Amino acid sequence: MPTAPQNTDELYQALQENDQRPYGRTRTVTAEELVDAAEQFAEPLPLVHALLELQEAYTYGSEPRKSPVVFARLLTLFDEQPDLFDDRLRHQLFWRFKWVAHALRQLPEVPLASLRQWLTEMRDRYEKAGLGLQPYYGQAYQLAAHVGEDTSLAYELWAGRTRTRLSDCEACEICQRALHHLGAGDDERALRAWEPVLAGKESCKEEPARSASYALLPLLRTGRADRARELHLAGYRSCRRNPSMSEEVGRHLEFCALTGNEARGLELLAENRNLFDEVDSPLDQLGFLTGVEVLLQRVELLGHGEQPAAGYPGRTWTVAGLRAEVRGRADDLAARFDARNGTTAHTDRRRARLDRAPLLDALELTLRPRSLDDTAPAVPVAAPAARTAAVPDSLPELIARARKLDEQGHPDAQACWARLRTLVAAGDYTHPEDPAVGPPARLRADLLADEANRAGNKDEFAAAAELHEEAAALYDAVGQPGDAALARACALLATAEIPADDATDQADDTGAKAAALTAAHTAMVRLHEETSGLAPYQEARLLRLRATALALRLQTSRSDEHVAPVLAEVELLHDFATRHDIVGQISGALQLRASTYAISGHLPAAVAQTDALLEQLKAHGPAWHLPRALGLRGRLQLGLRDAKAAHADLSEGLRLAAEWPADAVDTTRLHGDLAEACMHLGRPDEALRHLTRSAELDLRHGSRTDAYCTYSNAARLSLDLGRVEDCIALLDSLLAEPDIAAGEVDDRLVAQLRLTRARALHEGEDLKAATAEFVALAAESAGWDDDPGSHAMIAAETAVLLGEAGEFGRAREAADQALAAHARAPRYEQLSNCLRELARLQAQQQGPDGLTEALAFLADAGRIADEARTAEYEAHGRSLDTALAYEHGRVNAYAGEYEDALTALDKALALLGEPGTDNDRAGEWAECTRLAAAVEGLYLERPAPALTRLDAAISQLTALGHTEETEPLTSLAGRLRDEEVRPG
Repeated sequence: MPTAPQNTDELYQALQENDQRPYGRTRTVTAEELVDAAEQFAEPLPLVHALLELQEAYTYGSEPRKSPVVFARLLTLFDEQPDLFDDRLRHQLFWRFKWVAHALRQLPEVPLASLRQWLTEMRDRYEKAGLGLQPYYGQAYQLAAHVGEDTSLAYELWAGRTRTRLSDCEACEICQRALHHLGAGDDERALRAWEPVLAGKESCKEEPARSASYALLPLLRTGRADRARELHLAGYRSCRRNPSMSEEVGRHLEFCALTGNEARGLELLAENRNLFDEVDSPLDQLGFLTGVEVLLQRVELLGHGEQPAAGYPGRTWTVAGLRAEVRGRADDLAARFDARNGTTAHTDRRRARLDRAPLLDALELTLRPRSLDDTAPAVPVAAPAARTAAVPDSLPELIARARKLDEQGHPDAQACWARLRTLVAAGDYTHPEDPAVGPPARLRADLLADEANRAGNKDEFAAAAELHEEAAALYDAVGQPGDAALARACALLATAEIPADDATDQADDTGAKAAALTAAHTAMVRLHEETSGLAPYQEARLLRLRATALALRLQTSRSDEHVAPVLAEVELLHDFATRHDIVGQISGALQLRASTYAISGHLPAAVAQTDALLEQLKAHGPAWHLPRALGLRGRLQLGLRDAKAAHADLSEGLRLAAEWPADAVDTTRLHGDLAEACMHLGRPDEALRHLTRSAELDLRHGSRTDAYCTYSNAARLSLDLGRVEDCIALLDSLLAEPDIAAGEVDDRLVAQLRLTRARALHEGEDLKAATAEFVALAAESAGWDDDPGSHAMIAAETAVLLGEAGEFGRAREAADQALAAHARAPRYEQLSNCLRELARLQAQQQGPDGLTEALAFLADAGRIADEARTAEYEAHGRSLDTALAYEHGRVNAYAGEYEDALTALDKALALLGEPGTDNDRAGEWAECTRLAAAVEGLYLERPAPALTRLDAAISQLTALGHTEETEPLTSLAGRLRDEEVRPG
């Protein structure tokens, strides 16, 4: 708090502002400071309000030790000055007897006799005040359940009584009843009791998040896995990082452990690391730690005990180390509660949770299903394949096999090189004395060349070029000129692909890259001519590199004059590979030829070449080229708009790809292309699965930017499909990635992820969180001088959310930012939509008082429409002028200016024109007519002309076949006729 309140008005304002903060240390510390400030004033009422705020902060901030102390001060004030407490304050005071009872149960150092004594105090106070005792019996039941006594009588004494104004809310009582049935082993009855809360019909600060966490396992046990998944996603988001809901977080961790989602469990544990330090309630700690232990126990059982885990601050933890620490603390807490209560209930309940076997082997909880291997800190590896590469145990055999497979371009070479890299890096490595193996420098060169190839596959061209040059020098040193020439040719190609730093625009960049590839090709030809003694496979590979350089030049320039040189080089490669029966390069030549035809726009010829390629591969191999060839034909079919054929080829390619390492057969691209085919076929859910698989493979192989871009597309698609919680869970997981959290990823890409998340939060009706994210994004994008259009869009959406929240002053500021950015990079439709919506919101929420500001928004929208007309801009949706006239009608109607509203609506109808048989604006015309008739007939009390308007519109729309659009008009007409005949 910057400065202490100087008077009671400032104090009340500060209390109101603190009430808007989330529960946690900031809110609690501010509440403590406000109590100190309130004590300085002579009048005691401000202190009452400050103490009430402080007790709430302690209660929902998980600090139960302090809540009873504050309440004692309030009770003293009530006893000494009861007149201070009006009906509302008195209600709050008696309500909070339950808070104190709850707080005392959470503290094992408080004797059981003291808990019972407090309940007696509560009952006596309620009776003296003439209040019903149902709330008291509710607390007595909860104490019996906590202690582990027979709860049958206590439950009946509570549940059988009529509710009072001081009873817990319906949602909380439903949860207690459901937990009673759950404790009796009746899952079905518990779930039936929970249904109003889980369906969202009853809610409060803690519900339905609390009930959802308890319902997860009963839903699994009764075969409702999909419902459990839904509640996990929505419920977890409501309680994450919240100290007062740490028990609920623990149950979500347990749910992950029991459904094959251990990796997600560790991710959520890391997100909630603050709970190890911020939960002051021993009972909440016990619930949280037991859930954590269930997860860690499962991870350790699966052989990942040495994997890092997020735990208590101040040190790093492994799964095994953290589990031991958690077990000791939780065992101690359970023992302390049981000693206080004189039972074994808490130890028994804890043991039951830890002994519970997994309920499902695998339940796909999110769009990003990952295994523990995916989350372990290790060098990225290829996706598990159905076959495993044979790696010889003998070192000479391993080196010989790696080189032989590398000559063939066989994917299994990767496994051999990976094994060799590990062996060579070991401190006890001894190079074999074998002439066939050669000296250590040759093996180092081989490993450098493999590392360079992997860098190039990740578009790390500068690193690849440097590694290839280093390998070439070693090959020269050990008398391997052919390998040296290949390494230098690879370095030439990698260097040509390094993006130019000094290109001023796209044309400069394209020209520079094309020139670089031309130079690389020329140098390769010279290198080829100057190198003698090449083995056939080396010469074929040099020819392949030459053709690839020209193919990349064509891909860059898209120039017709670059087509023939590629085809000429491909012909050389094909003839040479055919003479020497090098099947991998024959396939490579055919694929380059097909790609060249595709790039130059000759798709039928490209398909024919791909057909020939597939026939060649099926007859002669190599088998690992089939997935790529099918992928190429699938992409060509997409270009020919034959999505069904494309889907068949790509699916077959993906099936065959399962036999090989994912990066060797480009499984990532197969998934991405299949997603596109699925979208064309109207199968968006299948497309979503392929997008997420593609992204995760990219992430696994280290192509993180590509992965985040694909995941961004997947998130937007999931939001379009209405899978809001899936979208939020996916983005939460991505935004927690270490490189994103550390600010190492492109800020615009991260902003796009956050923007989609903010939209999803808005769609999920979390207006507060969505608005906060939009406001932050608007502030950041204000500095994007190179992209004012994006800032205009973000600021406009921010303004609308602020308007929905009723903060029209801030909304006006955000709209002005959007308008300023729009002046530099026009976004006519987005800005018009934003301004009209702001006008509607202000008029709807404030009525006549908001009319002036609402009309100011519409005036801005009018200027936007004028600019668009001058620029000959055509809106993708509604006409900006028509939409503006309609909004003038709505805004004036909300403000009670009905004549102006009717005039505006008539103008909108004139701009719309008459509907036609194929007019897709018939619905818009019908709605405009309905609103005009409502204003005229209901508010201006002129039913006759309104009915004439409606009857004519109904007849016209019916004649045109728009029967659905007539329904609201018919309903309004019936209402107007009823009011005409109703006696005054």
